[in-house]
Parts: sequence; structure tokens; C-alpha cells
Amino acid sequence: MAGGDFTVRFWGVRGSIACSGPATARYGGNTSSIEMRCGNRLLLFDAGSGIRYLGNRLAAETPLDTDLYFTHTHFDHVCGLPFFRPLFEPRNTFRLWAGHLGGRATLQRVLCEFMMAPLFPVPPEIFQSKTTYHDFSAGDTLRPAPGIVLRTAPLNHPDGATGYRVEYAARSVCYLTDTEHVPGVPDRNILGLIAGADLVIYDCMYTDAEYADGHAGWGHSTWQEGVRLCRAAGAKRLVVFHHDPDHDDDMLDGIAKEVEAALPGSILARDGLSLEP
Repeated sequence: MAGGDFTVRFWGVRGSIACSGPATARYGGNTSSIEMRCGNRLLLFDAGSGIRYLGNRLAAETPLDTDLYFTHTHFDHVCGLPFFRPLFEPRNTFRLWAGHLGGRATLQRVLCEFMMAPLFPVPPEIFQSKTTYHDFSAGDTLRPAPGIVLRTAPLNHPDGATGYRVEYAARSVCYLTDTEHVPGVPDRNILGLIAGADLVIYDCMYTDAEYADGHAGWGHSTWQEGVRLCRAAGAKRLVVFHHDPDHDDDMLDGIAKEVEAALPGSILARDGLSLEP
């Protein structure tokens, strides 16, 4: 598989809760969902509301044999799963992965409780694809296919979360959301994971000023910390991700200018954006 195209596409870039309306139309209001293609291998990350739109696009590619990796299982990262159309196609095969639960529960149990009456009308057993559930420990290295390496690390977030580094064809993409930094103390887990990375997708929910004004302990970080981490680790490009639902398009435009000035080549994620590392 080495030598094929390596692409990343964003289907949901918003944090905490989906938001719609004219003030968020340009960057998008769907919660976390990312598609990566490593040659002919498809990898999915998180199942926020954006995965419904991804699923509609993937319907034309049946049969699918695909892995879906969760950073964690808070509602905004799983809410789209019951509406992911390919899970209802018997010819498809899906492996669902999580590394944050630490033995407290299994991914299968968590998703069953999420889709349990009276919160949801049908359980995961309604899925007709060949679906299996896999738990690992954040810090493990996974190999979904020849030529693809997934390195993982624990993140600082309530109930735990997992960061991913995808290595393929001598390039690397890191996906790090939801995580909280400690001001002045770079996260060693993150620095190790993003060292020399081509592309770093990072939880930039707040600005430094917002974080200091009552958001410490909420489990999220800032775009300025993302820049600091990338500089320290020699990572090439930052993608600002997990936008606060209260950050409208005009505010995000302003952040985009500051990010580009601070770390040239870096950008803000938006629904529909496609990148190559």
C-alpha cells in the first residue's frame, strides 16, 4: 500500500454540540468526524454529527472494510453513529476501536448504553454490517493494514481520551482532540506523538485569554498551545480543530489570520476541507 495517496477530509469540526445557522455556515457546525485515506485503505475517526454526511457519501463505495477509531465516547463524538448509513448495509465490515476506557467498561457496552431506551429507540444490534468492537490501551501501537502504523497516546480529558498518529508513505498525520494543557508545562505524551509530524489536528476550543477566564478544568486547549506544541516538537503544520460553538465565522476568520502569522502554513479546519500531509 505504500506510495498511494494520503488524504484527510473533515466532515465535522465543531466541539461540544452541533450548531447551525448563518453565523457558522462557512466553517460548519457538525461535531467531530474525520476521514483518512491511505492508498486504498479507509480509516475513520470519531462519529460526531458530521459522520452522517460522510456515510451518505460512502454508500456508493459498498462493500466497505473499514476501521472507526474513537478519541473518546462523549456525546458529541458518538451522536452520529446511529445515523451512519453504511452500518445498515450487510455487505460492509466495520471494526470500532477505543483506547480510553481503561477497563472501566468496554466500547460495546458504552455504545449499547448510549443507544438504550428511553434515550434511543433501537440498540446497536440494529446495525446490519459485520460490526466488531475492540478495546486497547492508549499508548499501544496499532497496524490496521500493511504499510499503515497507528501510534496512540493518552490525552488529558474528563473520562479519558486517546490521541492518534497515522503514519503512511513516509508521512504522518496526528489527531489530538479533546485534551487540556497545563499552562507552562508542555504535555510530554503529545510532544512524543507529534514529533516531526507533517500535520497536527489539535483541540483549539479556546483562545489563551478564554482559557484563563474560567475554562480551566473543562478538558480543552487553545490554538496558542497548539502552536507552542508544534514548535517544540518540530511539527510542520497545525490544523485548528474542535471550534467552540460560540465562535462564529467572523471570529474564526480572525483566529485563522493569527494562526497563519504564528505558524505559517497552518489553517483552521472546516466542514468539507480536504488536505494532504
